[in-house]
Amino acid sequence: MVGREPSGSREVAGADREAPASRGGDAGDKPASPRRGAADPVKALMHRHRELCERAVDPLEIAAGLEAHGITDRTAARFRHRDVFSLAEEMYARASRDGDASPPPAPAAPRVRAAWVLLTLLPGALCAAAVTAAHLTHGRTRLVVAAAGALAVALALRAALRRGPLSRTDAGRPGPRPGAAPGRTTPWTLWLAAYALLGNGLLLSALSGGPDALPTGAADGPWPVTVAPVLALTLACAPAAWTAHLLTARARRRLASSRGLEDFAAAVRPLLLGSFTLFLGVLAALLTLCAAILGESAAYPEALTLGALLFLARLLTVHGFTYAPAVVLTAAATLQASALALVFTSRLPGCGFLATPVDTLVTAWGAGSVPALVCGAAALALLVHATRKLTRASAHAPAEPDR
Repeated sequence: MVGREPSGSREVAGADREAPASRGGDAGDKPASPRRGAADPVKALMHRHRELCERAVDPLEIAAGLEAHGITDRTAARFRHRDVFSLAEEMYARASRDGDASPPPAPAAPRVRAAWVLLTLLPGALCAAAVTAAHLTHGRTRLVVAAAGALAVALALRAALRRGPLSRTDAGRPGPRPGAAPGRTTPWTLWLAAYALLGNGLLLSALSGGPDALPTGAADGPWPVTVAPVLALTLACAPAAWTAHLLTARARRRLASSRGLEDFAAAVRPLLLGSFTLFLGVLAALLTLCAAILGESAAYPEALTLGALLFLARLLTVHGFTYAPAVVLTAAATLQASALALVFTSRLPGCGFLATPVDTLVTAWGAGSVPALVCGAAALALLVHATRKLTRASAHAPAEPDR
């Protein structure tokens, strides 16, 4: 980044390197304090983050960048500042005074593009077409149509998640941060969607000694299929993208107007909770509509909790927090699979007691209580995590260019 650092840069670099690499920056690692005799440790820090200082339009943007690189209030104390924002204010003032060029314009909110708007509408349209075709066919033809429709919807969802507000690769998104842990969510998301379609019917059939046949695609078959929640969830892909876009645009505006990290967090928290509530309201309306058209139960508890879980997991993933969604989705899918496994395992000699917890739960509250409890607990855990992570300025500030 710089050809040669001054002597103070080498002496204070350890303080920046030893700050936690994660985005939270709350770890207990104690960064090394600058050596006594370092002429200007803040100037050395500015050299290390020169691009950030040059393009920043206000101190909060520098504070967000420092936070993203693991600089905490404890680290700022080593530079004789009470917190990260105070340190960022000095860096901004000195960069503005020393810089020759005028500061660049504030980062604009992401624009609405026709490409991602159409892509987010595609999964719901294809799912509706597949459901219609399945209702017009019978027997083996229905199974072929259902399989082809499921593949088409999966490909459409993959395309929708690669562009626009639900994508991590869009140029306008913050993107992954230094130290972001990798996580795979696709297999578990597919499992949760498949359980919403087939799981309740399989669980009821297993508890009664079945299933005696493969699913026929009908709600009244030997292995009942629940279509309304899945159709509503695919249709909700577009509202999810719009809600995520709204959250990002409003957070960017707050980033430009807030005067501190705590001020920004207090302003963004209601935006996050409001966006989450808005999405759930739209999903509930879609569930009501799909259930009325298909003549099925809306299955509000399990569908709303699953929608909340997937929406929060995607929001966190979009902003670079991939580890928690992967862990929580894995746990939710594992618990659902375990409920089915316990029922089938209980058929072995001497193992009948294994099905007692699941049987008691289903008898009291129905088959939908299993995914509702599992996804509800998982969604609550991600909501708490999101209110901590997505209210940080570093979650919404543009990523610092690669050096």
